[in-house]
Amino acid sequence: MPTEPEAAEPEAAEPEAAEPEAAGAADAAQPEADGRPPAGDRHAGRRRLKAALWPPRLSRGQLVVALLLFSLGLGLAIQVRSTNDHHNQLRGARQEDLVRILDELDSRQQRLQQEKAELEQSLAKLENSSNQAKEAQEQTRKKMTELGVLAGTVKATGPGIVLTVDDPQGQVKADMLLDTLQELRAAGAEAIQINDVRVVVNTYFTDLSGGGVQIDGKKVSPPYRFTVVGNPQDLTPALNIPGGVVRTLESHQARATITQQQKVVVDALVDPKSPQYAKPASK
Repeated sequence: MPTEPEAAEPEAAEPEAAEPEAAGAADAAQPEADGRPPAGDRHAGRRRLKAALWPPRLSRGQLVVALLLFSLGLGLAIQVRSTNDHHNQLRGARQEDLVRILDELDSRQQRLQQEKAELEQSLAKLENSSNQAKEAQEQTRKKMTELGVLAGTVKATGPGIVLTVDDPQGQVKADMLLDTLQELRAAGAEAIQINDVRVVVNTYFTDLSGGGVQIDGKKVSPPYRFTVVGNPQDLTPALNIPGGVVRTLESHQARATITQQQKVVVDALVDPKSPQYAKPASK
């Protein structure tokens, strides 16, 4: 019977089935016909590249440089945005406002140039003086007097203006007086007195419930009289600009009168107080 030869045929077919696997392995070991590496090598290369790039390995120096570059870029972006905003504001300003801004910038530049010349002159005197200790003491006393004028502990006199604000309707509030003060400071006022209160760096204004205004805790009643030491040619236009202090006061039924004088006296003084928390910082 032919049963035995038929059972042996599957065993002879097994080597033939293994031949494609061997051929596939041989093909994987050889470069592809178009010159590209095998697919297995390409995937391995991608994995090695990804492992080399991520996660990033930064040294301390590279991290510091990156932070500095980020800070520089952020600062430049803020400056550009601020400059653009300022330019947009100037582009929409009126001609009168532009003229006032230019005048204030010119006056500020002149004051800075004058201050620079005075400092250079003081330095030259100190260097050329035969008795440098005496010259240093003299300059120190002069500087103390100047700082006393700014601090309100010394009387001040010089050219300036007197601004009188009549308020028969009681419509002038603390914020209007503060705006007037800020406009005078921006125009170069060096010493200011409102009625009998000396204005200093920490002066504050508050409204009273029954009417009137307090300045540094002292009640001040109308008419409000601003005695200001400074260049009258700068102070008067700053108050009279369209939409400025004088126009604002007039819109609240108040009347502002400006008088230019060759000599005004600011004689109200403040009681200096020692700071409770602030101390001189060591270098």
